[in-house]
Parts: sequence; C-alpha cells; structure tokens
Amino acid sequence: MDTFAPLLDMKKIIVIAGATGNLGGKIVNSLLTKGAEVRAIVRQETDPKKIKELEEKGVLVAKLDLSDKSKIVNFFEGAHCFVSALAGLEETILHTQKTLLDAANEAKVQRFIPSDYSSDFTNLIPGQNRNLDFRRHFHDYIDTTSINATTIFNGPFMDLLTTDMPLILFKQKRILCWGNPNQKLEFTTTYNVAEFTAEAAMDTDTPRYLRIAGDVLSCNDFVELMTSLTSQKHKLLRPGGIKLLSSLIRVIRFFSPSEKELYPAWQGMQYMRDLMEGRIIIKNHDNERYSDIQWTSVKDFLVRENAHLN
Repeated sequence: MDTFAPLLDMKKIIVIAGATGNLGGKIVNSLLTKGAEVRAIVRQETDPKKIKELEEKGVLVAKLDLSDKSKIVNFFEGAHCFVSALAGLEETILHTQKTLLDAANEAKVQRFIPSDYSSDFTNLIPGQNRNLDFRRHFHDYIDTTSINATTIFNGPFMDLLTTDMPLILFKQKRILCWGNPNQKLEFTTTYNVAEFTAEAAMDTDTPRYLRIAGDVLSCNDFVELMTSLTSQKHKLLRPGGIKLLSSLIRVIRFFSPSEKELYPAWQGMQYMRDLMEGRIIIKNHDNERYSDIQWTSVKDFLVRENAHLN
C-alpha cells in the first residue's frame, strides 16, 4: 500500500486563463476548495496586486506573452484540464484562446473548458449576436483538435438582474418584455457557475455540452415574483415584438457602432433578443450531475441583494 500512497495524494493540476477576472477568480476559489493544484496564466501587463492575491492563495502564476505558444507549453505539463475564463472580443476569444489551446494540445492536456458561460447558442441564428458568433467560430476550431472539450451553458448571469440587464425596472415597477411573456429564461449566479465549472474541470469524463440553470422564469413569472417580494403591483412593459427589437438593434449599431467595446448597448440588446426569441430550447439540465452544489433561485438572489427594497 505504501508504494501507491503518493499516487493517492496527487492533486489534479488545473490550468486557468482569466483567473484575475470576476468569474475566473471564483473558479479559482472553487478549485482550491476542491483540492486542486491551480496554475494561472496571466498577461504580462497584469496588475501585480492581482498576481500577488492569487499567489497568496497558493496559485502558481505565470506571467506570459499569450501570443507565444512556445513559452506556454511547459506551463501545461502534467495538467488534467485547461479552463478558460477569458473575456474579450475576436482577438481574445478566437486568437488568444487558439494559441493557449494549441499549447495545451502540445502538452497533451486531455480536457478543455472554453470561455463560453452563456446561453445555449447552438440553435441561434449566426450573425445576430456578435459576441456569441466569436464563440461559435472558436467551436469550429475546437472540433478540429483531439482535446476533450466541454462547454458550459448557464444562461445569463443572475448577477446582471441588479446591474446591467434592464429586465426588472425597479423604480417603474415594470418587467421589460419583448415578444412572448411566457418565454422561459434561464439565470445562474456566477458563484454557481464557478462551482459547476470547478467540478467539471476535476471530472474525468464530461460530455461536449453541459447545461445548467439556477432558475428558469418567464417575464410573467417575474411580474408575480416582484409583486410578491415587494407587496407592490408590478406589470409588464411590452414595447413591441422581436422584429421591432431587431430593427432597433440595427439602427443603434449603425449610428453607434462601438465595435471595439465588449458590451455596447446594441450588444446587450442582442442578448435580450436571443433570450426572448424562443430559439434557446430548454430541455434537460445537468444541475444534478454534482450533488454538492446548492443552486440559488432568482427569489433568493434578489432577497440577498435587497433588490426587493428598491
């Protein structure tokens, strides 16, 4: 038994890119909690304070030129899985991820989780969501490699309900709805996404796609929920249908292109249109794959954030 004891003590090595970001940082914390050996690849211009914070947690950090595959390969040696939590436009999602994936392949890393963490875009119309199109194009490249990739689809981050996503209009006591008010929408907190991603990264056999949702509600469900939470009547605000929203997106994008911004106004509207158009087919979720995760509902999230008091 003593001969094999060191093998039992070996930690799985998980390499992550994007560890200094909001989601990436939470994934790192979840991986460390689960006993992984975490390595983080960061850009050369990364804030030294953020690097120090990672190192103080026990993360091995490499500050590298992310366009130079030859300098990245060695950092992947012995890794079980490569997790990307990078955020950005075409240069990041297509080119930087490709370089990192090529390095992981060369180092014979068996598993990869790309930076998707979005609504299921497999049934959406190409060309209607710029940011998701970048991810779709990167999937084409993933499929040419031998690595075992797993995309995690989680719907919009629930955290956006109280920040950048104008679905709940708190002051107006309205729920913004384009199209069908009974269309189901998925939401998952970044903490739950991070927990699930860490579990999947440590797993030895995951399918190409995993779909999760902390909660699933329609606009009508939001009306009932907010009315119940606040004891004040909420109503739908329906400016029009999907065709009108698509027209507005084209007009706003034409007059304010902002192609170098990650989330210009028209990009947020593209996400809203995709959610409410009905092309995201919700079938089976994989929430039960890892039984230790406690999923946060929209109700519990809003109460925790004191959003019901706005």
